[in-house]
Amino acid sequence: MLSVIKNSFAEAHQVLTQFMSETANLEKVHLLAEKTAETIINGNKVISCGNGGSMCDAMHFAEELTGRFRNDRNALPAIAISDPSHITCTGNDYGFSSIFSRYIEGVGQAGDLLLGISTSGNSPNIIKAVEAARDKGMFTVGLLGKDGGKIREMVDLPIVVSAQTSDRIQEIHIKIIHITIEATEKILFT
Repeated sequence: MLSVIKNSFAEAHQVLTQFMSETANLEKVHLLAEKTAETIINGNKVISCGNGGSMCDAMHFAEELTGRFRNDRNALPAIAISDPSHITCTGNDYGFSSIFSRYIEGVGQAGDLLLGISTSGNSPNIIKAVEAARDKGMFTVGLLGKDGGKIREMVDLPIVVSAQTSDRIQEIHIKIIHITIEATEKILFT
């Protein structure tokens, strides 16, 4: 069993090392922090969404912005599309593929930022969310996995973790989220 555990840590380390070795990836994380700060400075909000564990990451991103990360500071405008009543109502009335796009149609505004998280890059409801956000004039970011899927070509800023399993991809996604928040705070509050 110890060898299984050690191999999992080694695999996670390898995925992180590979992601970090590509300077373009680091530059994209920097751009995400800059765009997040710019969105907030301009009086707009950040909206995030994902499915399953990626929804948890979307919620984590929003709560770190509205709550606190490392230091006390003003709350920042962020929303994760995670309201169960909205999701079940929309899923029932329009289908699961519309749960995020419908929300964006209601509260998204030009100048807002959408962070869509999909480990496959092909989640139909994230695809529709990106389309709705683009129609609204929002800046779109895809936090993606594998080869980035269809979403890679649809968003303004694709950040792709080139791993094959959702767990390894999500491990890097949460690191990207934490580092983005840290860098956003430095831009806004130093």
